[in-house]
Amino acid sequence: MSTIKNHVQLIGNVGQEPTITNLENGKKVARFSLATNVSYKDSKGEKQTDTDWHTIVAWGKTAEIVEKYVGKGKEVGIVGKLKTRTYTTDDGNQRYVTEVVADEILLLGGKNDQ
Repeated sequence: MSTIKNHVQLIGNVGQEPTITNLENGKKVARFSLATNVSYKDSKGEKQTDTDWHTIVAWGKTAEIVEKYVGKGKEVGIVGKLKTRTYTTDDGNQRYVTEVVADEILLLGGKNDQ
């Protein structure tokens, strides 16, 4: 049962080209935004779509896969966990950021997707 604690699965489209950073210790980290959509019918019976944006972070081998195969608009599946971190802005305010740390990335769509 412990494997479903802090477990996230998302399918969506990449919002912009991933940012790849090569760290001094030789590791890679990839960051990108992912849009997920939920469709429903409103009280008038008209189709509506809500979009949520998620920040995805991938490390090591997963970051290498992102660097090679993931681009803006690409549909991907993500399996990972939520991670919240804090930082202090230049003006002294504390900010909280929640990100999805990707353990696995599944490339979706056809072979001819750009």
